[in-house]
Amino acid sequence: MPGSSLWALLPLIATRRLGLGAGGYGVLLGALGVGAIGGAFVLPQVRARLSANALVAAASLTYAAALVVVALSRSLALTVLMLLPAGVAWIAFLSNVNAALQLFLPRWVRARGLSVYQMVLFGAQAAGAVIWGVVAAAAGLVPAFLISAAVMAAGAATIWFWPFHQIADMDRSLVRWPEPQLLISADRDAGLVLVRTAYTIAAGKEQQFLQAMARLRQSRLRTGATDWGLYQDGQNPRLFIELFSVPSWEEHLRQHRERQTGTDLQYHDAAAALSDPPPQTSHYLAADLDA
Repeated sequence: MPGSSLWALLPLIATRRLGLGAGGYGVLLGALGVGAIGGAFVLPQVRARLSANALVAAASLTYAAALVVVALSRSLALTVLMLLPAGVAWIAFLSNVNAALQLFLPRWVRARGLSVYQMVLFGAQAAGAVIWGVVAAAAGLVPAFLISAAVMAAGAATIWFWPFHQIADMDRSLVRWPEPQLLISADRDAGLVLVRTAYTIAAGKEQQFLQAMARLRQSRLRTGATDWGLYQDGQNPRLFIELFSVPSWEEHLRQHRERQTGTDLQYHDAAAALSDPPPQTSHYLAADLDA
């Protein structure tokens, strides 16, 4: 959203700050485009030297600095010169996030995940254009740019405590799990399904088990569970019960057939390996009270 200020208010920079017409605005916009094209050529070398978080922070700070200079400049040459790295920073950020999503999202949810990302990206640009237009009308063009630059820099600072997750070691290939066998027929679309797994954990492994279950919880919820809980038996403190629910038996079958990745399997195996004896899983179907 702070980055949209440049795209929304660049025509005003051209007319009010630099005294340019339509042709001059085209030159400014062209400088952004040239920077973006040039950035595509240098990004592979930059990615080889910087982590994803460092690249995002550097791109954000570069863009914020460009906003400040563009707002204060009265020189066409200086403005064009600063729009070049702004274009590089813009394409660096977008390509980095795009690549991360493409690599992270498993195949079954990739289209939906990317559509949400695109909706947020372009929705924020549209909302930001309105916001910065209102700010520029109320406070002035230069203050609007300076405020957006400050917000951009503050966003870059959040990388320190809210970083992108490292995904290079994640196995996103799909894994088909053995399907559960039932002795009663299950209506694939009728009623909630409750899955119960019992773990027996030795006293010295409790903390390790809880850490493993925190990762497994995210896996269950990602693949279709609508509710999840972990409980410790009040009379047998070594016994832990995992409960999660899915909307229907068909949804649970999709968890087994289509949605588990290699990383999900690793999380499951890490938790199961701490149980002695091995964990036992049961499936409960919604009972028909009117039968």
